[in-house]
Amino acid sequence: MVNQKKVAIVYDWIDKWGGVERVLLTLHEMFPDATFYTSYYDKEKADWAKDLKIKTSFLQNFPSFIKNSRILSFIFYPFAFESFDFSEYDLVISITSSFAKAIITKPGTRHICYLLTPTRYLWSHERDYLGNKFIKYLLSGLLNMFKNWDKVASQRPDKIISISETVRERCKKYYNRDSEVIYPGFDEEYWNNIKSKVKSQKSKIQLKSKKFFLVVSRLEPYKKIDLALQSFNRLKYSLVIVGKGSQKNKLKQIAGKNIIFLSKLSDIELGDLYSKAQALIMPQEEDFGYVSLESQFFNCPVIAYKKGGAVETIIDRKTGLFFEDQTEQSLCKTVERFNKIKYNLKVGVKEFGAKNVEKFSKAIFIKKIQENL
Repeated sequence: MVNQKKVAIVYDWIDKWGGVERVLLTLHEMFPDATFYTSYYDKEKADWAKDLKIKTSFLQNFPSFIKNSRILSFIFYPFAFESFDFSEYDLVISITSSFAKAIITKPGTRHICYLLTPTRYLWSHERDYLGNKFIKYLLSGLLNMFKNWDKVASQRPDKIISISETVRERCKKYYNRDSEVIYPGFDEEYWNNIKSKVKSQKSKIQLKSKKFFLVVSRLEPYKKIDLALQSFNRLKYSLVIVGKGSQKNKLKQIAGKNIIFLSKLSDIELGDLYSKAQALIMPQEEDFGYVSLESQFFNCPVIAYKKGGAVETIIDRKTGLFFEDQTEQSLCKTVERFNKIKYNLKVGVKEFGAKNVEKFSKAIFIKKIQENL
């Protein structure tokens, strides 16, 4: 029995909240006695993890300015994960978009990697992170060394499970490994509870315009929030951006008066925004796109870039629209097209949204993970 096995769960860093962190909590439900291993843990930014049993690496003792900078701490991560000892465990599950797959286990310990994506800044999104040619030139030797290390690390798991077909294709392309796809589980019971509270409680968020579009995302370069922001500067429609990240101050500096930023919202407040928004804007190439499911669940259509996980989670012209190119012109054109057919899309997302979300249920995720242990 899996429940009688000693289980460890490994994640790159526990220092934020997002779609992946919901997966970690589902794994905690499945394995309540499991120990979580991570490079470092920020109790303030990740208060959702307060009930987990967490073991950190030597990075936990580093000064905050190093830990909080992915660049300054970059060189230490391989050593951090390779230093963990899993000899007492029967099963180790690594959840990773970068370093956690690099753990070293003995032959008697099964290592399953739940792959969020091959390391973005080394492979698929190198240009987003290293757009400056001079910096890229200076780091080229180091990056090549890390690419070689990352390929070696990718061979260590006994089995790789990808979070989407998009990631499965990247896994084959960059790591030359086959993988099964198991989508992250959407907790319908939890979100139904949130929806009932949204309906019964008065909204605490006061917006100038009742007709607004919505972005829900980490504010990081690869998320392309600047594309949404510049497009809405041009369109002049009201845009609400929910999230935080390293790009927040930069984005605020170029935002027009029609754009506002919100953060630290409860799921009830977030659900309220989904239920009132004209549409959710997803300008990025998502690995999966958990927020698109949240949006559809609250009957909010999605306008998304036609690449990556969004293609797998959104039904074109029923629960959302796609724009072809990651340009202002393409996004603006699609928003204007949306305005012409938004009544039909609102009807479509009410009819097909909830049914579409069912395909990504938490119950299916748990069942399929258990089948692979």
